[in-house]
Amino acid sequence: MAEASSTPEPSFITIGAGDQARSIAMLVRKARDDVSGPTLVWLSGYRSDMAGTKAVELDAFAEREGLASIRFDYSGHGISGGQFTDGTISRWLEEALGVVGHAAPQRIVLVGSSMGGWIALRLAQELRKQPNGPRVEGMVLIAPAPDFTYELLEPELSDAERSSLAERGYFEEVSEYSPEPNIFTRALIEDGRDNLVLKGIIETGCPVHILQGMQDADVPWSHALKLLEHLPADDVILTLVRDGDHRLSRPQDLERMLDAVSALVIR
Repeated sequence: MAEASSTPEPSFITIGAGDQARSIAMLVRKARDDVSGPTLVWLSGYRSDMAGTKAVELDAFAEREGLASIRFDYSGHGISGGQFTDGTISRWLEEALGVVGHAAPQRIVLVGSSMGGWIALRLAQELRKQPNGPRVEGMVLIAPAPDFTYELLEPELSDAERSSLAERGYFEEVSEYSPEPNIFTRALIEDGRDNLVLKGIIETGCPVHILQGMQDADVPWSHALKLLEHLPADDVILTLVRDGDHRLSRPQDLERMLDAVSALVIR
């Protein structure tokens, strides 16, 4: 595995207006002239950005295959503007819709990691409402965390964390991936309830491949099984990686990701 040899220069668009405006950074790779496959769209996880290992490997794959690709940083992440603590699922979804709308691909494959899997599912739902929007031709969801604020976070809140949410509007917890603590806001949790997808049939209209580690300490593999139950109408593959963790960023995990993407875009 290697990074793309010619990384596009970042560009920026403004999402929102007035005091809600934020500058969103994008890396958009154009397709090779002789290639007509779908555009790959990367959707990062909570506190992750478009410079992460999986995002870079996906872009390198796009370059090798001559495919167009899009990756971007949510507000409060990476090199985008805005405050992380202002972030909600609705806000980050709005940015994903804005980036895709700006790039204007006709056909896309969504690749979402962790929270990015939730954003991917909501993005597909919103794009299906657009008569002239891009067609979602496939999804690869890596350790997907749909509804994580409601399903995984809220039930485990301690009394101290609930008090902090009520009094300060947020609580902190130690992060395994960063020296800085994770911050979860009351706004994120309340907005999460407005974006739940595990409440009925999820109609993506496309094949879905889920990659899930069975040693994932953040999103249990039972959550992937629950997601599977809500995708009865689609062609869904679930790959359980017995020794895989939440990141799924080892060489063998990256190979699985690219194999799943390849099956959707190279036919």
